[in-house]
Amino acid sequence: MRKVFVGYTSYQDVVYQVAKHSIERQSKDVTCYPIVQQALRDLGIYYRDADSRGSTEFSITRFLTPWLAGYKGWVMFCDNDVLALTDVNELFDLADDRYAVMVVKHEHNPTETVKLDGQVQSCYPRKNWSSVVLWNLEHPKNKMITPEFVNEVSPKYLHRFMWLEDNEIGEIPVSWNWLVDWNNEQEEGKPKFLHFTDGGPYFKNYQDCSYADLWLKEYELMTGRAFEQKDIVDL
Repeated sequence: MRKVFVGYTSYQDVVYQVAKHSIERQSKDVTCYPIVQQALRDLGIYYRDADSRGSTEFSITRFLTPWLAGYKGWVMFCDNDVLALTDVNELFDLADDRYAVMVVKHEHNPTETVKLDGQVQSCYPRKNWSSVVLWNLEHPKNKMITPEFVNEVSPKYLHRFMWLEDNEIGEIPVSWNWLVDWNNEQEEGKPKFLHFTDGGPYFKNYQDCSYADLWLKEYELMTGRAFEQKDIVDL
């Protein structure tokens, strides 16, 4: 059984549920697990101060993935605002033991100051590299990623994978972390894994974003009814 750890933000439960549904519906022997910050706090595993620059509740807790998965094999992490368009076993099949992690090496430098219907849009090197990650949990460098480590080092250190050398970070095709309304099919092919990084059709101001119809279709498959205005996520 392959594992996908998915970031979870409490007021965006439907976003997580649609992501999970899209992944598990198309991927045999794959199970999704939410990374819930409050549960980790309740257990004393996560205790650092709130990330004032983080736009989600999992901006830092995502890096607990190796510990949560028991440092065994390969696992995947993804943000909650994703939609699988194909079997994620195809991504797992790209795993290469030479690397500690494998990511899409985006050069994502947004000029907007706001995303997600009101959250601050931060810019930093290697932005969005940590939003979809194949983790090689048996790589010796990843044994460093303990709860104590995640609670103590800076967000910058984590999001830039600074415990690794550059040659320990492998690359996966852009189709596996397709930034909606940033990546372009005419130039970069077809997406396999959509990432509504700025906001999806579940937010009031993003209902006309690219691929909105695919997210809405997945919602309908999951719930048996169409998405309505009353279902829009409030911040």
